[in-house]
Amino acid sequence: MEEKKAPAGESVLEKVKKWMHSGKGRRWQNGILAAGILGIVLIGVSSFLPKGDKEEASTADARAAKLSTEDFIRRTEEKLTAIVHSIEGAGECKVMVTLENGVEYVYATEERVNTDRQEGDGEISQRDDSDKSVIVVDTGDGKQGLLVTEIQPTVKGVVIVCEGGDQPVVQQRVIDTVTTALNLSSKRVCVTKLSN
Repeated sequence: MEEKKAPAGESVLEKVKKWMHSGKGRRWQNGILAAGILGIVLIGVSSFLPKGDKEEASTADARAAKLSTEDFIRRTEEKLTAIVHSIEGAGECKVMVTLENGVEYVYATEERVNTDRQEGDGEISQRDDSDKSVIVVDTGDGKQGLLVTEIQPTVKGVVIVCEGGDQPVVQQRVIDTVTTALNLSSKRVCVTKLSN
């Protein structure tokens, strides 16, 4: 194939214009146009696809945390009810537990640090960029974050209503038992009499 020589006075812009109007140039234009349209279509279709692993993992964690928190409260109330019921003079009782926070999950993370260092005019400037991400693993249920530990909720307070709740000796026994069992201060435990 012979290349055509451009006249000496012809600019680069004019050369590009001529090439674009030739057969090869039109094929390139059509290819670029097709790639652009395909990109727009893919962006549009991606909005209908399921969200990324991070959103799915956080939604699943929120559901699991809610169930675990509710289970924690229910189990703690059941255990306290059984213990308080067995204290002499307490009789029948009802227990309510409140929490400061729910179950917290700690995931394994990976951190990448990028350091840019520039020297000039006797001065050194340094810029650090870090990117932290959760390590995701494949499980039978799909992709999930790699769980390192689960932090149990912190009990905020306990209310106990029992038949012997008006007797100071019973109140003190119940308060001592609950504060020891849950590692709470006595200010966070309320004991009162159950109405008939």
